[in-house]
Amino acid sequence: MSKIRFFMKFLSSPNTIGAIWPSSPGLCRAMISGINIEQLDSVIELGGGTGVITRCIADSVMPNAAVISIELDARLAADIQRNLPRITVVNDSAINLRQILDNYNLKNASAIVSGLPWAIFPDKLQTDILDAIMQNLAPDGFFTTFAYVQGTYLPAGRRFRKYLHQRFNSVETSPVIWRNLPPAFVYRCSKVKL
Repeated sequence: MSKIRFFMKFLSSPNTIGAIWPSSPGLCRAMISGINIEQLDSVIELGGGTGVITRCIADSVMPNAAVISIELDARLAADIQRNLPRITVVNDSAINLRQILDNYNLKNASAIVSGLPWAIFPDKLQTDILDAIMQNLAPDGFFTTFAYVQGTYLPAGRRFRKYLHQRFNSVETSPVIWRNLPPAFVYRCSKVKL
């Protein structure tokens, strides 16, 4: 999907598309940094969007690793599947993570990488998806997601940060990726203390 088409999609669906521009290469690299992605046997992506982070995941995992991208928007999901046929793309909600893993005979995920727009989600949606992540992430697995710097000042952005600290034993933040539009940083979370 072109950047202009993505921006138009944002304008037509600002409540579901939380970005005005696809993630930069620097943000994509930061999303998978520090989680040993090259050694993992299963990586789940929530909110594949244009597939730029999906491609970074696909280029980094072992050839036999299970990679599933869950994307709610049917057109975006179809675009990812067409461009990355090696990846399994599921047009569904992240809330249904358990069912999706069951459908592919996966007990849990070694890593969950999220491009979801947490700062625009209402409280219940944030907690429902985070609960699904906690229930389906391997005990030694990693959860990574990003936040736009300006979103951390919104009530939903502050609430999301609090929920991460309540659920995970380790929550690290990357330096700000200033060359992303808008500037963003990555949360790297683990159930175990790092």
